[in-house]
This record gives sequence, C-alpha cells and structure tokens, in this order.
Amino acid sequence: MVDGDRSGAAGSETILVVDDEDVIRQMVAIVLDAEGYSVLEAASPAEALRVCDEFDGAIDLLITDVVMPGMNGAEVARRIAATRPGIAVLYLSGYTQGTLGNHGVSDPEIHHLQKPFDGPELADAVREVLDLRAGAPPDT
Repeated sequence: MVDGDRSGAAGSETILVVDDEDVIRQMVAIVLDAEGYSVLEAASPAEALRVCDEFDGAIDLLITDVVMPGMNGAEVARRIAATRPGIAVLYLSGYTQGTLGNHGVSDPEIHHLQKPFDGPELADAVREVLDLRAGAPPDT
C-alpha cells in the first residue's frame, strides 16, 4: 500500500491499536509512541469498543487486525465509526488484499498494511492515512 519515504514527519494524533496478538499490538504501540503519537491499546474488539466509550479525547486513527475472535476488524471499524465519525482506519492482515473481502473488508479504497511489516513501513502507512484524512497531499 505504501511506498513513502521517511520524511521525518512526527505525529501528534491519537491512535487506537486493536490486535489480539500481544506481540504485534505491543510492537505497533512501541513504534507509534516513538513517532510521537498517543497510543491506546485494545487486545480484543470488545475492549476496543470499551476504550472508545471511555476515552474523552479525539481518536484520529483506528489500526485493527482484520481477523480476530468474536468480531472482525471491519465490524469493529463500523461500530467505532458510528460513534466517532471521520475516524481513519488502517487494517493489518496477513491475508492478501484479494481475500480480505471474505472478512468484510472489500472496498478498494481501504487502507491495508500487509503482515509482516517493519517499523518504518508502519510509520509511513500511518502518516499517509492520517494525511489523507486531513486532506494533505501524501509525500512522493
């Protein structure tokens, strides 16, 4: 999805990370924290919904795994967007773009980062999605 360069643009936005795999969720949180973002974490879809209900500030971006127990990432995104209109979403998945439709993620305009990914790829993808949400042109 992203072929950006590391332009050094630090973040200040708040990001909710939802992944049932602790190692992935924690790695994402560490990378984003180092980039300057405020990070909220949830280990399950139910916890993500609870965090959204309890957090008073703005949440600018939802980063969610696509396949999780109980509720898939697309459903989590729909439910959160219902109470937080305008929230941007970045899906993480080991599945290819073509098979994501089986899990409720079929819009060609979705933002998707293929697992495995590294810290710079994640940081670039996050910045791109946030800049697109804000209407800023992406770095080329």
